[in-house]
Amino acid sequence: MERNYPIFTVSERAENSIRLGHPWVYDSEILSGEGENGCLATVGNRRGKWLGTAFYNGHSKIRLRLLSRNANDDFSESFFERRLRYAVDYRRTVMGPDFRCCRLIFGEADSFPGLTVDRFENVLVAQTLSLGMEKLKPMLFRLLVKILCESGETIDAVYERNDVRIRELEGMEQNKGFLALDGLHTDLPGVTEICENGIRYEVDYVNGQKTGFFLDQKYNRQAAARLAPGRRVLDCFTHTGAFALNAARAGAAHVCAVDVSAAALETAQKNAALNGLTDSISFREANVFDFLTEMADHRDRSFDYIILDPPAFTKSHGSVHGAERGYREINRRAMQLLPRGGYLATCSCSHFMTEELFCKMLHHAAADADRSLRQIEARQQSPDHPILWNVPETNYLKFYLFQVV
Repeated sequence: MERNYPIFTVSERAENSIRLGHPWVYDSEILSGEGENGCLATVGNRRGKWLGTAFYNGHSKIRLRLLSRNANDDFSESFFERRLRYAVDYRRTVMGPDFRCCRLIFGEADSFPGLTVDRFENVLVAQTLSLGMEKLKPMLFRLLVKILCESGETIDAVYERNDVRIRELEGMEQNKGFLALDGLHTDLPGVTEICENGIRYEVDYVNGQKTGFFLDQKYNRQAAARLAPGRRVLDCFTHTGAFALNAARAGAAHVCAVDVSAAALETAQKNAALNGLTDSISFREANVFDFLTEMADHRDRSFDYIILDPPAFTKSHGSVHGAERGYREINRRAMQLLPRGGYLATCSCSHFMTEELFCKMLHHAAADADRSLRQIEARQQSPDHPILWNVPETNYLKFYLFQVV
């Protein structure tokens, strides 16, 4: 197929990476080429062999984001509609009854580089982090709503959460607000209610973290809840209370939910009331590191099940060592506070903290605490956040359940 896109020649290293299926080419890997930021570009090697078609952005360290390695793709509206249908059909298959609240588009894992779309019942919440997707989004969201509505789903609004600094690194402004599309609302209150694992949540998709709710732990919360009946549970970094609510609903004797954010705890308390679980959960505003230290200083052994769901301690390779110390410290303290035979749920949501590093950290934490770990289960993100084996960045969530002996 004849293409009139600007041509970018990439290094052998980038060529090898592309052939192995990775979709990114960094600034240092481009040997030649010029184009308009956000345009489609032809990617080739030094011998002139075609490697794929990508979005180009001279503002970004990731200069080229591969969109396709199929020479027959034409990048018409029908091309993008097929790709969107593929993503939606995949979620319908793997999520089943949970299709109403799931991640519909997971960036590179769905061949939409830099685009995230979460569904919260009748509202779609999107984040666009690449310039190529930014230029296409009016068409993409129109098609996505069309696909969902044709299959009997109801979509009332699309809300954009583009209030993240990474957009500036891509040469885009930060913003948030409803996207104006024919037939959709642009004046909803910004808070909606969802049901996950039988638990109702108030989701603030305007001011909440990321898109308003963390969907990737959906089935990990179920797994953690299975250990909760009759236990005294400490849920650390509770955020809006999801693990705490799952434990309480499963029959925990009592749950203490701790977070440093007063606003998050206010939402968590609303969620507890929404589910009639106010008497089963107490809330504590505190820095988790300080809270665990205080418990250790007072030899407090109130809990026989501790859940650690911290935010990402590292967002770059350069800060991994410091992050490892943070993970090791909270896990060591938790293991020491638990009685022998107690239970621990622990996780990391940073892809920079690899599976190997996380497991190594847990070994060290257990040794520091003079404890042994009996593994119950090892899990990852829910399947609406699919992992591409040739794109390590899509494999980010590590979740373990242990008995501490």
